[in-house]
Amino acid sequence: MVRNPLIDLLQAVAAQGSISGGARALGLSYRHVWGELKRWEQELGNELVVWEKGQAAKLTEFGAKLMWAERQAQARLAPQIEALRAELERSFAVAFDDTAHVVTLHASHDVALSSLREHALRLEHGQLHLDIRFSGSVDAIRALNEGRCVMAGFHTLQDAGAQTLTQRTYQPLLQPGQHKIIGFAQRTQGLMVKRGNPLGLHGLADLAHSQARFANRALGTGTRVVLDELLTRANIADTLINGYQRTEPSHAAVAHAVAAGQADAALGIAVAAEQAGLDFVPLVNERYHLVCLKSALTQPGIVALLALLRSPAWRSELGAIPGYAALQSGEVLSMRQVLPWWDFGRAKRANSAKAGAA
Repeated sequence: MVRNPLIDLLQAVAAQGSISGGARALGLSYRHVWGELKRWEQELGNELVVWEKGQAAKLTEFGAKLMWAERQAQARLAPQIEALRAELERSFAVAFDDTAHVVTLHASHDVALSSLREHALRLEHGQLHLDIRFSGSVDAIRALNEGRCVMAGFHTLQDAGAQTLTQRTYQPLLQPGQHKIIGFAQRTQGLMVKRGNPLGLHGLADLAHSQARFANRALGTGTRVVLDELLTRANIADTLINGYQRTEPSHAAVAHAVAAGQADAALGIAVAAEQAGLDFVPLVNERYHLVCLKSALTQPGIVALLALLRSPAWRSELGAIPGYAALQSGEVLSMRQVLPWWDFGRAKRANSAKAGAA
């Protein structure tokens, strides 16, 4: 993350309740922290910290607004910053290390994939570099089909059946014999709400009845597909969700919207709720899949990635992320097995009928 040192100072003082405590937490001298705060106050033309004798130091309204603005910017820019860092890593790996393997992966935004990239770089030789570009699930698979990456990441409800939005969204993008599904993880999606769940939101029906303000994800994202399918199952019209049209680009961004009081709830993953200081109401389990072309399975980078995914060290690290569990991680799986709505015989007959009509 790109951070301003002033924000670190304000965060430390607010957390410790004093300038001296904040200085100790940062490993800096009291004089330095005091001087920096005064310098910033003079430069910005506003007080940042106030305190009275016998009282804990606290941020002024202006100081608190600066903290809020920084959190909002970080939440919105995190995917872009992650992509930029991956691009730099890829460039230097290709330029200076002939033995390095680079796997370009477009994927639905996912905390575990970021952890996987860091895990790969921590290995002894760091020869596997994951060039991850976060986008919506649909856009990720399209990028794979258009040759803009060698692997894509998307997620679906575990129990999505035939004639569902999941099937209508993903089946046209995937072809048996051409694509190969690789197991990655199981993760839980649920409602992210304020601490203590003050509105008593335990499901989408509560969301609709209470008219709680909702922060949604954009069209083309896997989480938007999940939400729309859950609404259909519950027979709830999207017009009953207050804020259905308001969208944010990532799990972190919708979590921040709730934490900042701009929304009362959002659908997302447990780790994003935890990082934003929110409560999490689990609703459904889903599978996060990786997919590549069959022809890519023998590429050195893909071979190295599959071995990494199957390693006990990675599976243990994945299981430690809130709301995640390893699920056939690194295994090449049958499309029919993991996408139960896929009927290869029906698809083949449909394609034959189209060819005959032509």
